[in-house]
Amino acid sequence: MVRMYEAAGAPAGPAPAQMRPPLAIIVKGWPRLSETFIAQEVLALERMGFRFDIWSLRRPYDDRTHPIHDEIAARVRYLPEYLHEEPLRVLRALIAALPRRGFWRAARVWLADLRRDPTANRARRFGQALVLARELPPETRALYVHFIHTPGSAARYAAMIRGLDWGASAHARDIWTTPEWEKREKLAEMSFLATCTAANAAHLQTLTDRPGKVDLVYHGLDLARFPEPPPRAPRNGVRAGPFRLLSVGRLVPKKGYDDLIAALGRLPATLDWRLVHVGGGALKDALAAEAARLGVGDRIDWLGKRDQTEVIAAMRESDLFVLPSKIAEDGDRDGLPNVLMEAASQRLAILSTAVSAIPEFIEDGVHGVLVAPGDPGALADRIARLAGDPAWRADLADAARARLIAQFGMARGMRVLARRLAALLGDAAPPRELAAAAAGEMDAAGPGAGGASPPDAPPAGRAP
Repeated sequence: MVRMYEAAGAPAGPAPAQMRPPLAIIVKGWPRLSETFIAQEVLALERMGFRFDIWSLRRPYDDRTHPIHDEIAARVRYLPEYLHEEPLRVLRALIAALPRRGFWRAARVWLADLRRDPTANRARRFGQALVLARELPPETRALYVHFIHTPGSAARYAAMIRGLDWGASAHARDIWTTPEWEKREKLAEMSFLATCTAANAAHLQTLTDRPGKVDLVYHGLDLARFPEPPPRAPRNGVRAGPFRLLSVGRLVPKKGYDDLIAALGRLPATLDWRLVHVGGGALKDALAAEAARLGVGDRIDWLGKRDQTEVIAAMRESDLFVLPSKIAEDGDRDGLPNVLMEAASQRLAILSTAVSAIPEFIEDGVHGVLVAPGDPGALADRIARLAGDPAWRADLADAARARLIAQFGMARGMRVLARRLAALLGDAAPPRELAAAAAGEMDAAGPGAGGASPPDAPPAGRAP
C-alpha cells in the first residue's frame, strides 16, 4: 500500500514550503481495486513531474491493492468520511472558512443544491469541502477531481471557498446518474472536463455552450506494465479440458451477470465449459443461487476480489473473455471497461455487448463479438460458436491486440490532460510540461508511452 497514507482526523504537520504540492487530486476512494485507470494516470502524472497530494472522500475498503499503488509516491489524505465521526475537525474548518469571501458564495450554491437534492449525502459533501479548503496547503493552485458527482461537489465547493480553478474527469455512473442541472452548473464553473469515451463527450458537450470545454481522453493502457501474451492453443487444434470462460467485473446490475448466468443455463449439454469470475459485489449470493437453480453452479468459480497480477494470470489461462454489460434501471452503465483492453493485451478473444462505448474499441466481428445487451439467448449462441471455432477466436484476439497497440496506448490522453493541468497551474507546472504545452506537444513519461488517436476520435481538446 502507498506509504504516506494518513488517517482521517490526523492531518500531518506542515511540510517545508518547497515540498508542498501546487495541485490537489480529489478522488472518491483510494486505493480501489476497481479503479486501476485512475492509478495508472496518477503514476503517469508523477513521472511527468507534477506534484500533488491525493485527497480521498472515503477510506479504503478493499482487502488488497494493486502493485501499481505501491509505485505512487504522493501523500494520501483522508477527509472525514462521515461528519459526525470528526465533528471538531469539521467545526475548525467552518470557523476558518467564515472570514473568506468565497465561503458565502459556496454556501449559497450549496443551499441551492440542497433544496433540489435534500439528502444527507449533499450535506456531507459541504462538510468535506470545508475540511478540504482549510487543510489544503497555501501553495495549492488548482484542484483536479475524478468523478463529477459526489467528489465533484466537494471539489466545487472547496474551489469556491479558496478561490481556486478546478478541472475534472468524468467516467460512467457519475455522468449518467447525475441530474442535468447539476452537470450544467459544474461544467459552467470548471476549467475543463475530460471524459473517457466519445459517447460521454458528445453528451457532455451538449450541456455547455463553450466549444472545446470537454476533452475526449481514453484511459488506454500503459502496455509496458503487461506481459507479452502467452502461446495459445493451435488455431485448428483441440485442447484438452473444459472451454475456459473468464469475466472480471463488479457484481452490480450494469455488468449484466444475470444475463450471463441465464446464457450459461442455455448452453448445449455437449459443451464442456467452466466460468471463472473475478470481482466482488452485492449480487454474489443471488447470482450463485440462480446458477444453482439452473444446474450450472458447480461449473462456476467465484474468486472474489483479486489484484491486477492475478487478473492477468487468469486471462492467460482462459479461452474467452465475457462481459455482458447493459444499462441499469437507474441509468448507470459502463464507459469503456479497461478489462476489455487488458484481455486484448493477452490476446484473449472477447465477447461483450453493444452498449455505451464498448463499440468504440470492439467492432463486432473484427476485434471481438458484440451482442445486444440483455439478450441471454444471443450470448449463449455466441459462446457456443466461439467455443467450437479456435481459428475465429485467434483472428479476433489478434485484431483486438493490434488495435490496442496502435490506437489505445496512454500517450495521447496524457498529452491532453497534462496540457490542461499545466494551464491550470501556470508557473507552478513542471517546467518541461509548461514548455511542451506551449508548443502543443507532449510525450507521456515513463515506460509504455506511445500510441495514436483512435480512428474517428475528435482532435485533442475537442469533443465530437
